[in-house]
Amino acid sequence: MANNKTGAPEIRPLIDKIGFPHTLKQVEGFLKKIEEQQSDLLDAKLNTHHINAGTFWKVAICPHDDYSYVGYLYPLVLQSVKSKVVFILAVAHKAASFNLSDDLIFDDFTLWHGIKNPIKVSGLRKTLLDKLPETLWEVHRPMQQVEHSVEAMLPLLQYYNPGVEIVPILVPPMAFDRMKLVADELSDALSEIAIEQKLNWGKDFSLLITTDGVHYGDEGWSINRICKRFGVDREGYMEAIGFELGLIDDCLAGKIDEEHLRSFYAQTVDSANYQLHKWTWCGRYSVPVGLLTMRALAQKMKIPVPEGVLLDYSTSLTHEPIQVNDLDGMGTTAPATLRHWVGYPALGYL
Repeated sequence: MANNKTGAPEIRPLIDKIGFPHTLKQVEGFLKKIEEQQSDLLDAKLNTHHINAGTFWKVAICPHDDYSYVGYLYPLVLQSVKSKVVFILAVAHKAASFNLSDDLIFDDFTLWHGIKNPIKVSGLRKTLLDKLPETLWEVHRPMQQVEHSVEAMLPLLQYYNPGVEIVPILVPPMAFDRMKLVADELSDALSEIAIEQKLNWGKDFSLLITTDGVHYGDEGWSINRICKRFGVDREGYMEAIGFELGLIDDCLAGKIDEEHLRSFYAQTVDSANYQLHKWTWCGRYSVPVGLLTMRALAQKMKIPVPEGVLLDYSTSLTHEPIQVNDLDGMGTTAPATLRHWVGYPALGYL
């Protein structure tokens, strides 16, 4: 448990004060703009997928880019993550900077920043770590402090679920066989906790996986992030979206098994070096680890494996950005052009 010099519980500091809202006023302002500018899009998807007060995702996949670009996908996904405890399986974007790979990365904070009050890290973190083999995880505060993908989830997660507690888990690069081992042990631990504490999956605990889709283009990315497989004109943009939708439909939606996830991994991770990408999904590690865990956990809890629904897919170019510049310093952290854009997959699993 992390404490400051006064002995008080320590709150994990914010890393992105521009792309994400961090006050209740900002969140309320953002949602008002969604109602004014994108309510037809949000309502259509809620109705199409029959999302209502009785919807409790067991697992969800949510983008984590600037709220201005992601827009209505945030409430579309997060309003149905209603469990008391949310295990957040997130990206470790800067893992290479810390020479991190192969192990799950935990934090040691007691609290994270919330829009109403600080968000508690659940006591289930310690319970989980006590059950996981020590060879599969480490606590790494510097990595957790610079990563934004957990932070992006928290404003709306707490807005819709005021009493939520979290267990942040970052997933750095790892080989697929290592993922299977990690998922098997993680599902063992979670199933034991669920049985011992009589927890309902979906209402008492859930898994939230964060990822953006492809990072595409040849401008504004570091040299090792450039992706221009189909070209950077309008035709290339449409072909890239077609590839994205095929990848999601073939590997992540509906009934999925290990081969679907192995295919996703093979299409996004370099076969010669798992530290590198083949297709630039930042969640090319968090997504398969999370969904392998989902499958194994369902089998161990003797319930049907949750099936995935593609709630929607958009990009930073699909819609006009939500204008957030009047919301106490919010804005965008990157451009959105045919030569620099990001994909946003949103899925729910019941």
